Amino acid sequence: MTSDATTSVRLTQYGHGGGCACKIPPGELEQVVAGLPGLDAGHGLPLLVGLESGDDAAAVELRDGLAVLSTTDFFTPVVDDAYDWGRIAAANALSDIYAMGGRPVLALNLLGWPRDVLTMGLAAQVLRGGADVARLAGCHLAGGHSIDSPEPTYGLAVTGIAHPDQLMRNSTGRPGQPLSLSKPLGVGVLNNRHKRTGEVFEHAIASMTALNDTASGAAVAQGIRTATDVTGFGLLGHLHKLARASGVTAVIDAAAVPYLDGVRESAAQGYLPGGSQRNLDWVRPHLDAGGVDDLELLLLADAQTSGGLLVAGEIPGAPVVGELVPAEPGVTVRLR
Repeated sequence: MTSDATTSVRLTQYGHGGGCACKIPPGELEQVVAGLPGLDAGHGLPLLVGLESGDDAAAVELRDGLAVLSTTDFFTPVVDDAYDWGRIAAANALSDIYAMGGRPVLALNLLGWPRDVLTMGLAAQVLRGGADVARLAGCHLAGGHSIDSPEPTYGLAVTGIAHPDQLMRNSTGRPGQPLSLSKPLGVGVLNNRHKRTGEVFEHAIASMTALNDTASGAAVAQGIRTATDVTGFGLLGHLHKLARASGVTAVIDAAAVPYLDGVRESAAQGYLPGGSQRNLDWVRPHLDAGGVDDLELLLLADAQTSGGLLVAGEIPGAPVVGELVPAEPGVTVRLR
């Protein structure tokens, strides 16, 4: 964390939400985009991945052996420290490229700042955090765009590259594949506790600022072609999207899912973000809970910020938490 005196400002108090928990609820978002026209402009460059399955990034085949990936992600403060928030937001945006099996090469800043309320020195710290993570990823960060806004927001627009035949998507899962999760869950709970109490959870910050490059590279090297990252819709939400897009059912061993230290205790004390309940409400009609209690379900639906990769396969360091099975009528996710 930075030692600048301006860190006494509690940035989380300037946003109505925090991190990926401030996303528009998934059910509402799907209704909004359902009426959009087809996105393939037909200009000669094949659109490999578009809006159809709600994947992590769009992909266009530029030429044989080269696909260009494009994504963007930004949100309100998830932690009070400006530098750490910048690092987390950048890692989160870069994650979409890694989730597709790509490598980020160029990013642009997206900054909204209440300049009459918060100092520009704090904004500089946010940008410095983003730049440091982009540098760690080997990704150029060149300029961007800023606006004067009522709430502070920050993120990146990211361009990446990948081999078209090595893209990982959420629509290519097949029965019999194991499901692995590269980061523990629970940052939504701990971030909500941080916002309400001011307590700092360094292990949560370490998890959110860790890049998904190693997990992505290992998956691509092993020929894995199905993955997504676990962010604002929670594990259950992203499982639902993956299983629905792939025409399968995801079976999860709830006891095998890893959590950060202190998450269960914090959840039991009531530090569950509202986004987690919205995620669960969205998935519940397609969920066979198998006797798992509501608190556990809310943890599985916990709205993550810069979470890990959910991979249909096995990679080093990522515990197997379930498997894909043939589609079961009306059920995309089943717990055991």
